[in-house]
Amino acid sequence: MKICILDNDTIDEALIPVYGSYGAMLEKVLRQAGAEGWTMERFSTPHQHYPESFDSYDAVILTGSKADSFSDDAWVVELRRRVTELLRTDTKLLGICFGHQLIAYCLGAKVGRAPQGWVTGRNTYAWHGDDIVGDSREQFALLASHQDQVLELPEGARLLASSDRCPIAAYSRGNEVLCIQPHPEFVEDYSAYLLEKRKHLLGDAHFTESMESLEFGHEGSEFAKVMVRFIQQA
Repeated sequence: MKICILDNDTIDEALIPVYGSYGAMLEKVLRQAGAEGWTMERFSTPHQHYPESFDSYDAVILTGSKADSFSDDAWVVELRRRVTELLRTDTKLLGICFGHQLIAYCLGAKVGRAPQGWVTGRNTYAWHGDDIVGDSREQFALLASHQDQVLELPEGARLLASSDRCPIAAYSRGNEVLCIQPHPEFVEDYSAYLLEKRKHLLGDAHFTESMESLEFGHEGSEFAKVMVRFIQQA
């Protein structure tokens, strides 16, 4: 398999030696989930870095970002243009957080600020897609960090995961599109760093609750297996 990872953010410079980038974290968890021998190439979209063509890739994956998927920033507008073109092909397209939102936006769905504000820390999501997972599963516990979310299910899409705080937490469309709001690639230490960074935005109670939730672990590696299986399926 040959995968294109569109890396939509840069992490704080002090953390680059540990985590590299969102794309690097994603590549790591996918390889751990069974994609060891795959070719994965990363491109920085804020720097307008793209492959010459997407034709040779089996799948394109969009990472998260601190940017708004609906913004008028030139690089976001260009990314939406390219994603809209990809949606007209049979290339598999997967999105995480910002990527999940941007793909929904390109599919004509409403995306915006979450009514309840920031969603952070470990969250539990009801799972509605047993056939995609490959076993009987009722929920996923995953790490989240977002103030925007998909506000309506894209036309033709199937709801895969939901929670009270994020009703459209994951969706698919046919065998081509799979998107999820929380971050399967995150680890607890990185989530804790983001919480510390945004403590003044979250407030003491929200911050404390989210930090304490990290003690219970998460299932990012298990959802990464779902992503690998989705890419592999015909």
